[in-house]
Amino acid sequence: MNTTNSIKRSVANQIRARLGKGKIILLFGPRQSGKTTLVREIAADSGLDTLWLSGDEADTRTLLSNTTSTRLKTLFGSKKLVIIDEAQRVTNIGLALKLCADMIPEVQVIATGSSAFELADATSEPLTGRKFEYHLFPLSFGEMVAHHGLMVEKRLLEHRLTYGCYPEVVTSPGEERELLSLLAESYLYKDVFSLGLTKKPALLERIVQALALQIGSEVSYNELGQLVGADKETVERYIQMLEKCYVVFRLSSFSRNLRNELKKSRKIYFWDTGVRNAVIKNFNPIHLRQDIGGLWENFLVAERLKANHYGGQPANYWFWRTHAQQEIDYVEEQGGVLSAWEFKWKTSRPPRIPKSFLDAYPGCVTGYVTPETMEAFLLGGEQKSG
Repeated sequence: MNTTNSIKRSVANQIRARLGKGKIILLFGPRQSGKTTLVREIAADSGLDTLWLSGDEADTRTLLSNTTSTRLKTLFGSKKLVIIDEAQRVTNIGLALKLCADMIPEVQVIATGSSAFELADATSEPLTGRKFEYHLFPLSFGEMVAHHGLMVEKRLLEHRLTYGCYPEVVTSPGEERELLSLLAESYLYKDVFSLGLTKKPALLERIVQALALQIGSEVSYNELGQLVGADKETVERYIQMLEKCYVVFRLSSFSRNLRNELKKSRKIYFWDTGVRNAVIKNFNPIHLRQDIGGLWENFLVAERLKANHYGGQPANYWFWRTHAQQEIDYVEEQGGVLSAWEFKWKTSRPPRIPKSFLDAYPGCVTGYVTPETMEAFLLGGEQKSG
């Protein structure tokens, strides 16, 4: 069996190159995405004398909360690398990290956690100009192609759509359902609950289930609220929390030129299709599924966003639809270039981009993605093996 350690993470070398630059390194991502494993590898490779602290431990939280630079220097001693894992659980962690950057710059600090960091108002203001920030998602298509080869990974596509790409799920064949059920029932919401951000876990779970059943469709906060028994503002707040904890992300509608374009609509996708399937308890094989269109769309959008992030290619992204029901699955603007993509799991002929869109946005690059052509969309110009 492969181990998670052997699958190289795309941000690893980027983080290694930032060591010793006098700034805090922040690594955000969902629980169980491999943050701790990655940071352990980086620490071991660095050869630096390392102090490991965990925000999950009460004594660590006490030591780092409302601290001073003198106390931090005593705590760090002669260590040259300090790792604070699950740092979002430490009260006022942002101020502690600011003291490290300003008063102890010779010590490299790496802090990991979910973006619930920001929900707790932990780091945003104090660390301006003092940090390098990275995000680690569940394993990406590109990372797994680099490890397994393109041919093997494409053969595993239906498996990935069903069980997703969390490291432990990928490296534990036969245990996927059990591991995903555990993830969906506890780990994903741990930060939301531990930070006291919601007192209604049952409502949060109902919202997640409703979103899981609507992937690929436009989401109305009003309708969602009626479905789960909450007002529009509560639904929106809970979805923002789920975004911060890397459970879901949203795609807004693209609108610039046409009067009948939808202007304030959104779709909501899951960062991992396995988690989405676990939430609705549906691990049926692909050929038996009614939701394969939405599942395929979710997979491609999430993987494209991971690829752009890891490749250092910032982009704006949307879907497009008109009141007349004309639609494009994915619109992206990168480096001033607009592109429009249609996704099809099975197609006998290429889908057509609506003429009204092409007329309104001349010069737009267009394409469509099927399982046969997916690597061009998800890997771009990267070196492909297999």
